[in-house]
This record gives sequence, C-alpha cells and structure tokens, in this order.
Amino acid sequence: MTTSTLMTDFDGLKQKLRQTWSAGDYDRFSRYLESGAREFYERLPVAPGATLLDVGCGSGQLALIAAKDGLKVTGVDIAPNWLERARTRAQAEGLRATFEEGDAEALPYADTSFDVVVSLLGAMFAPRPDLVARELLRVCVPGGTVAMANWTAQGFVGQMFKTVAKFIAPSGMPSPVLWGDEATVRERLGLGLSTLHLARRIYVLDYPFPPAEVVDFFRRYYGPINRAFASVDDIGRERLRTELEGLWSEHNRVTNGATVVGAEYLEVIGTRA
Repeated sequence: MTTSTLMTDFDGLKQKLRQTWSAGDYDRFSRYLESGAREFYERLPVAPGATLLDVGCGSGQLALIAAKDGLKVTGVDIAPNWLERARTRAQAEGLRATFEEGDAEALPYADTSFDVVVSLLGAMFAPRPDLVARELLRVCVPGGTVAMANWTAQGFVGQMFKTVAKFIAPSGMPSPVLWGDEATVRERLGLGLSTLHLARRIYVLDYPFPPAEVVDFFRRYYGPINRAFASVDDIGRERLRTELEGLWSEHNRVTNGATVVGAEYLEVIGTRA
C-alpha cells in the first residue's frame, strides 16, 4: 500500500469519526453525566484563575464546570455542532469560555499554552494515541497538570463497546480502551511527566428509566451507539438491542424502574516535566 493510499484511508477514518461524534445529541446525552464530571474535576489540582484546555470537550460538560469555578477555559472538539451547543450554554449561563474546532492529534495551540490540560472520556477515541499523548504534553506548561479519564476494557462501558464491536466492522484504529490500561498510559505519557498518579474510579451512570429505555436513549443521543444501530440491518438491530438491554439489566443496581450502573474508568493525573 502506498503512502498516498494510507493517507487517503486515514482521512476517511477521520471523517467517519467526525460524523460519528456529530450524530445523536451529545448535549442531551451528557446532562446525565454531569455529577461524575464534577467529581472528576474536583480531584484535579487547579489554582484560581488557571488556564484550562478541555480536549474532546463535546458540548462543554467539563469545561463549563471549570468556567463556573473561575478558570480561563478553552474547549476543543472535532464536532462543530456540539461546540455550538457549548457556546450557547456558556452564553446562557453568563460564563466566559472559548470553544474551538480542532483535532486532539494536532491541537491548534502554541507550546506551553495552558496550566491544566484535561480530557474527560474524549481524547481516548482519537485514532493515533501517540500523537494525542504528544499534544497533551506539548501544550501544557512545565509543572502544569495533564489529566484524563478513560474507560477501561474490564469496566461496564468497555463491555458495552465489546458488545457493539460484534456487529460492526473493525475501524482499523487501536482500541480506545487501551487508554484505560495503566501500563499503556505510563508508556504513552510517562516520559513527559515528573509525577503520574493512576486510580481506577467508578462513574455512576444513573437514569430515571429502565434498561430498555436506556438502550433507546443511547441509540438516539450517543453518537457511537447511534451509528452502530444505523450500520446494521433489521435483524442485526434487534440482536444488538437485545444484547445491550441484557447487559444493562445484568449490571443494574436498582429494581425501582430506574437504571443505575457503575462504570469503571482510569483516572490519570500527572505533572508536566
């Protein structure tokens, strides 16, 4: 395969990823994730008035929390429709935050631009993790904080991705949940950090409706699940729905008509060398 063919294939993959994350309604989807985002944010070592970059910011879930805390916030994402939602939310809430289109593999910022560089369940989905690691480190000031939250392969969301993968063709990119493996994170980020703290945490997924409706909610609003259902035929859609509903039901902690599931992620907090 020639270099030009490889580049063409990669360009196609990036466009597919942009379409995937632009699908659904991530703003509505992320509203149920805000409590977990706040828990993650509150464990970050941030100083008053610090500059923070949220990579893979979606519709501003974490960035808006930081802006409410008085930080100088910039959010970057590949999905322009969700950035527009983030801008609308910031304006409605009277918050000062900038949201810009950009790629986690080639961030449009100068070296050492931010005191805190963070990605909550976002940059892990970029197809070239080595470039992501380089960029997260590059734009952070020496002594600043680089932080991520990444789903693990063993956790609930990792299992959900594994279920979905049985129904769709491989993407050709490294598994996103490798960012949830401690050894892999140390290999990718370790040389650029003077300290690195890793901890497995639980993100509580809490919905006021039963597992069958949770599956419908993900299908309607969460880009990767939306696209997975769209890519299979009627029989495949029914099988996928059945397997996902079974997974949510198996892990559901409550029996009152709601759905509460604990999803493991790897918390990564490091100090830029």
